[in-house]
Amino acid sequence: MTRSTLRSVLSIGFLTLLTSTALAQQAATSATPAAPCGGDLATFLQGVKAEAIAKGIPADVADRALAGAALSEKVLSRDRAQGVFKQSFTEFSQRTVSKARLDIGAKKMKEYAAVFERAETEFGVPAPVITAFWAMETDFGAVQGDFNTLNALVTLAHDCRRPEMFRPQLISAIEMVQHGDLDPETTTGAWAGEIGQVQMLPEDIIAQGMDGDGDGHVNLKQSSPDAILTAAKFIKSLGFTAGQPWIQEVNLPENLPWEKTGLQTGMTAGDWFKLGVKPRDGNTAFPQLASSLVIPQGRHGVAFLTYPNFNVYLEWNQSFIYTTSAAYFATRLAGAPAYDNHTPEPGLNDEGMKALQTKLQALGHDVGKVDGILGSGTRAALQKEQLRLGIPADGWATQAVLSAL
Repeated sequence: MTRSTLRSVLSIGFLTLLTSTALAQQAATSATPAAPCGGDLATFLQGVKAEAIAKGIPADVADRALAGAALSEKVLSRDRAQGVFKQSFTEFSQRTVSKARLDIGAKKMKEYAAVFERAETEFGVPAPVITAFWAMETDFGAVQGDFNTLNALVTLAHDCRRPEMFRPQLISAIEMVQHGDLDPETTTGAWAGEIGQVQMLPEDIIAQGMDGDGDGHVNLKQSSPDAILTAAKFIKSLGFTAGQPWIQEVNLPENLPWEKTGLQTGMTAGDWFKLGVKPRDGNTAFPQLASSLVIPQGRHGVAFLTYPNFNVYLEWNQSFIYTTSAAYFATRLAGAPAYDNHTPEPGLNDEGMKALQTKLQALGHDVGKVDGILGSGTRAALQKEQLRLGIPADGWATQAVLSAL
């Protein structure tokens, strides 16, 4: 199970509270052997304790961590009730990248300027990138979740839906107890075990945790310096390259090979520039970098070139709307103007999207579940049909496209 798949399954933070829907996506099939799960809780916890001891955690620490462990029906209810994300890029980005949050972000970057400078020096990650994630995940720490972390992980590891995902997180949480960085009785976070101002999983906290305030602990709930530096180290571990862009708004010519748009490789920024794609900020200093042209709402809407650093956003969360919004947010914090939305054609409503997906399936395309979401599979299938019909293959689902099909 990849870290990005796990994060996409778990991701909530302030984002969920804003949209009243989870961003969780169905987990990919894992080749990891099934972890022990279910049955009598006391017996299950004995197995967890034995595994923790085998990993070098003292028995008394495991006993203390698991002493009050209990299953949470509220956690299971949230896990079962994960929704689907159906807002457009415009709707979602305009709600999340608000003036108020941009102003707070600017103040945070000034307040913690020395910490951000250290983060960029040591890990190559600029302040706007970290700050955008900080805002998107918990509104700068204001909304971190109120689920008991240890009980949430016990519940999800005991449950037999995805124990291979959650049991390692539970063991890492016990290790955090050993380090004095998690109190089994009082530490709270997201329903699926993410902790702190940037919503990190226990395994990632163990691997990437940084003591930014010098108190000898990694406290991502109360310490903003800890959260900033840990996020920077984590982002670097996902492949962020210092000195390179992540996303760039562009203006488009009337005619492009629209079938080449989307999150795919094979083109460089220079290739797009030669086709008439023009960066809005005029910066063409990275022509050699691999680049994709993404048009979240079709060729008449806002357009972005994405660069290799954008892959970090996809590792953080696999939702295209979330990642594009987070990357755009970071450019705003770095000084870019609000995007020009142009005049995108109206997209299909939920009923229309499901009708489109059903039609694409009937034509032999694999669009996954008929769920009303314009995901990557549906976009790819739609582009193939647009190309076949002689329609600009921008992958944007409109009533005209549905009617043509």
